[in-house]
Amino acid sequence: MTRLDNAEAPVRLGVLGCADIAWRRTLPAVAATRSVELVAVASRDPDKADRFARRFDCEAVTGYARLLDRDDIDAVYLPLPVGLRHEWITSALLSGRHVLSEKPLTTGYASATELVALAERHGLVLAENFTFPHHSQHREVRALLAAGAIGRVHAFMSEFGVPAREPDDIRNDLKLGGSALLDVGVYPLRAAQYFFGPDLRVEGAALRYDEHTGVDLGGSVLLAAPDGATAQLAFGFGMHYRNTYDHWGAQGALRLDRAFTPPETLAPVLEIQGPDGAGERVLKADHQFRNTLDAFAADVRGVGPRRHDPADTLALARLLDDVRECVRDPR
Repeated sequence: MTRLDNAEAPVRLGVLGCADIAWRRTLPAVAATRSVELVAVASRDPDKADRFARRFDCEAVTGYARLLDRDDIDAVYLPLPVGLRHEWITSALLSGRHVLSEKPLTTGYASATELVALAERHGLVLAENFTFPHHSQHREVRALLAAGAIGRVHAFMSEFGVPAREPDDIRNDLKLGGSALLDVGVYPLRAAQYFFGPDLRVEGAALRYDEHTGVDLGGSVLLAAPDGATAQLAFGFGMHYRNTYDHWGAQGALRLDRAFTPPETLAPVLEIQGPDGAGERVLKADHQFRNTLDAFAADVRGVGPRRHDPADTLALARLLDDVRECVRDPR
């Protein structure tokens, strides 16, 4: 019997990196659940590690390797820049730790496949920290679509844009994987997969680039589903903040605002247009970050069906490759 066979014992978590998403959303969610216990936070900058440790009541560690050398950690949360993830996910898996990584897992399909295979060989959970699929509002939308509330869906539209980052932000550093496609574009892509499945085909794509840094700052993608439905997606930096999606069917339409980043206190409002007119449905508030942590902990324990499917990770990685290939060869 291992420690994690005890249903009362939380998964002991170490954090590699002091990213903003960890500070604002993920680590506060750790404090809101009993399934995970924060043990230590590591940074190459001791002052950053100390700042996190003081707020979240854990130990500060200087250097990522030193955190992996500890014997009191079951799993690692990894919010490092995407350009560093492959190296440190590999190190964490080889140290015997389960991994919850920020999304996307890596910059492309080949490296994602390598990491998924490594996790499977070692019997470890490797999950992307996509939190929005764990919010109940999307299950509500999917149930309405399945019930025929707007008839057959012919088109899906989704956007995620954020204001411009500071020049020294890591998202503007090509060597660290800076990319609007990888930072915000993955949300509409993953949402399209959530509703249409993994077999989406890229029909068109365009990216705009910073002429000085080479980082893609935004773009648009057109996808086609096997049943003929299309997904029109837009994303970018330097844009008015917006994250939303729409389903357009034969008999109506659904629209959801704050689709990807609702605060846990927000009761989402779903706009519905149907054969009987237009209206709104207020959905229940939900804590998608806490739910994601609980799902990860359940996967680590092997409780019930797997919540984080590696096939979803690989399907998204392939789609990202296909988008970039389409931009390079638009024929």
